[in-house]
Amino acid sequence: MVRSTTLRRKPSERKSGTKGTIRTYRAALNYLSTAVNYERVPPTVEAAAGFTLGRMQRLLAAMGNPHRDVKTVHIAGTKGKGSTVAMLTGMLRNCGYKVGTYTSPHIMDVRERIVVDGDRVGEAAFARLMQAVSDAAAKPRVGTPTYFELITAAAFLYFAQSEVDVAIIETGMGGRLDSTNVIKPEAIGIVSINHDHTAFLGDTLEAIAGEKAGVFKPGVPVTCSPQVQGVERVLRRAAEEAKCPFRVTGRDIGFSSRFESSRGLGPHTRICVTTPTSHFEHVHAPLLGDHQAYNCALALGVVDSLKGRGFAIDDRKAVEGLANVKLPGRMEIVSESPRILVDGAHNAASVDALVRAIGQNVPYDSMVIIFGCQKDKDIAGMLKHIRLGADKIIFTPTGSPRTMDPVDLAAAFSEVSTKMCQVSESLEDALSIATRAVTRDDLICITGSFVLVGMAKRLLAK
Repeated sequence: MVRSTTLRRKPSERKSGTKGTIRTYRAALNYLSTAVNYERVPPTVEAAAGFTLGRMQRLLAAMGNPHRDVKTVHIAGTKGKGSTVAMLTGMLRNCGYKVGTYTSPHIMDVRERIVVDGDRVGEAAFARLMQAVSDAAAKPRVGTPTYFELITAAAFLYFAQSEVDVAIIETGMGGRLDSTNVIKPEAIGIVSINHDHTAFLGDTLEAIAGEKAGVFKPGVPVTCSPQVQGVERVLRRAAEEAKCPFRVTGRDIGFSSRFESSRGLGPHTRICVTTPTSHFEHVHAPLLGDHQAYNCALALGVVDSLKGRGFAIDDRKAVEGLANVKLPGRMEIVSESPRILVDGAHNAASVDALVRAIGQNVPYDSMVIIFGCQKDKDIAGMLKHIRLGADKIIFTPTGSPRTMDPVDLAAAFSEVSTKMCQVSESLEDALSIATRAVTRDDLICITGSFVLVGMAKRLLAK
């Protein structure tokens, strides 16, 4: 079942790659830089009102609809998508499946978004993919694809050419109109739904849930993490309308968890997930934090759904596949002296989970948080949570056009806390301030944005 990850190209594709203008990885990046990128500059309300899936469908049609040649799993929601994708990938790979993953955003390199069996797409292969995508985009009536649409199309093409057994696809911003919502997956997973991108998804959790539920497809089983009552009600109603099976862990799927500590594993969480066809007992959740127990349970629930769709999955091998799961940019220690932890928490719920996870799993005397975020986020909600865990806060820009001015962050923070805070002109300056303030047993935490995490990792790599 496990096959080579070598990219297979037809003669016509090789000809297109040699005659086209995108012959190098740098040229591919240059081409992408010309596309509208809503990750850097959010769309106006007027532009968002005109969003449809039509352009994405036309682009893929011009490429021969590669997404139809791949079995997929769709992961949507707000908090925990990347973690769920990572755990699901580890389990399926250990059962012998060749697995592609498409995630966003990236931290260091755009190729992190497109991965097959743990290896991100190579630079030469990425250039060939972008040549094929650009050729299709140039065809009549396709339109002008966005940055995210171009990369999504490239991912589908790569997975089809690599002949993966299954591709796990993470939605971007939303659900109903997300560029990934062109697939008919084998199973769907919905992580915790919280406030984020409210200008475009709605300003209530129920409205956001309605948009996320737009990924539901007739007959495709949906596994969902526990949600607040109003959100679950919206999701169940959407599942009934779409005529798809719908289960919530802890309600329709047996779920329990307990926190413990051992000499070998240190602090960790163990969970039990049971269904009529699966019994996962005392499973070690591989990622730190109580919230990761729910993400792990969701991944196990999706595995159970895939078994019902004909996937040959051994429960023991699936659980063993969790042992090696790691996720860059989430609770990641990137330096030991001084101790520096980075996490891409970028909404209020994620920051809350981060602060709790650090307090539960990472010993320290005092913690300095370096925080920067985008100005279209729930600033008040995020600041409310960092004040609970930080002994000192340093506000810094993220390096993105969307960055919140650190002076404004400090002013907003002073309205909700009397704790000491500082403002820095750059992340490098913030790190300099923080390292002078900590001792061996202290912790520096950099959070608020994946863009900031990427900056930190590049800076520390030097």
